[in-house]
Amino acid sequence: MLEKIQESVEFIKGKTSVNPKVAIILGSGLGDLADEIKVTEKISYKDIPNFPVSTIKGHNGQLIFGTLNDVEVVAMQGRFHFYEGYNMTEVTFPVRVFKKLGIEYLFVSNASGGVNPNFSVGDIMFISDHINLMPNPLLGKNYDSLGPRFVDMSQAYDKELLKKAEKVAQEHGIHYQKGVYAGSSGPTYETPSEYRYMRFLGADAVGMSTVPEVIVARHMDMRVFAVSVISDLGVEGKIVEISHQEVLAAVQAVTPKLITIIKDLVPQL
Repeated sequence: MLEKIQESVEFIKGKTSVNPKVAIILGSGLGDLADEIKVTEKISYKDIPNFPVSTIKGHNGQLIFGTLNDVEVVAMQGRFHFYEGYNMTEVTFPVRVFKKLGIEYLFVSNASGGVNPNFSVGDIMFISDHINLMPNPLLGKNYDSLGPRFVDMSQAYDKELLKKAEKVAQEHGIHYQKGVYAGSSGPTYETPSEYRYMRFLGADAVGMSTVPEVIVARHMDMRVFAVSVISDLGVEGKIVEISHQEVLAAVQAVTPKLITIIKDLVPQL
């Protein structure tokens, strides 16, 4: 794996002059944030050695290098999921590459189903913790040059970044929630009984991504900020049949608020 990471890093460095410390993973429907980046280079995943290719609608499948609010960043416009058939090493491979490119801060976004009865569709939830219901991406051989065998996850989501994000939201009058994100494999949306199970475990929202990327980011000592957009509800009495298109529509409605938060947060790092 080390050779593959280095090969990807060398290819990317040969394609861009930007040296970002911040990486942003744009989830379902959140690719519009890329329009706020003053782009210097775009690199398609299919052109990067060893990179998987995103297969999901709403995921464009490219790295974008440039500046966001005068800060150099790289953004993943589309991510990889376990349910696409990729193994966890492949799902989290870009995070490994980011670290070797010099990334220190990882921003992650996603769409999720709310299981907290106080949540509404369109809420922005800052992730304060997670519950992993997928295979752990650190299973198998550990490479000491990437991180330790055993990783502390007591502060998977950086408390200082969370406080800064809350302050930004308050300054702009943006309503937000804080909560625990449960990561499941998908690709099915949850049954009513599974939603109740998630809530019983202590989750506020459930989705099909983010957790593996965060685990690997912490393995490599990157500071993480993550946010969910509540695109549907898994609350008893409020559960309705949901499609991926409806998820995208719910996310797009609140995307301008999320863009405001991330644009204001990035210069504070």
